Amino acid sequence: MAIGLGLTMALAVSVVGVFRANVEIATVVALSMVIIVIVGSLIGMILPFILNKFGLDPATASAPLVTSIADASGVLIYFGIATAILGLPGS
Repeated sequence: MAIGLGLTMALAVSVVGVFRANVEIATVVALSMVIIVIVGSLIGMILPFILNKFGLDPATASAPLVTSIADASGVLIYFGIATAILGLPGS
């Protein structure tokens, strides 16, 4: 489901990106969208098991915790892909 959702969102974003910007930026955003959705889904699925393994309540892996971790990793993923594809400083 995550792959399907990511691909659907990437298609919509890339169409808009090609018309408003250029192909490179559309590629960065589309690729980032797919990977971020997959990583966010994996975090939401795995985090309760990790907390349970450490003897913590898995219910604490509620939406705010998962969202915060997924958002932070999403920013890193986006900037990493943008740096790699666009050849920005630091690559």
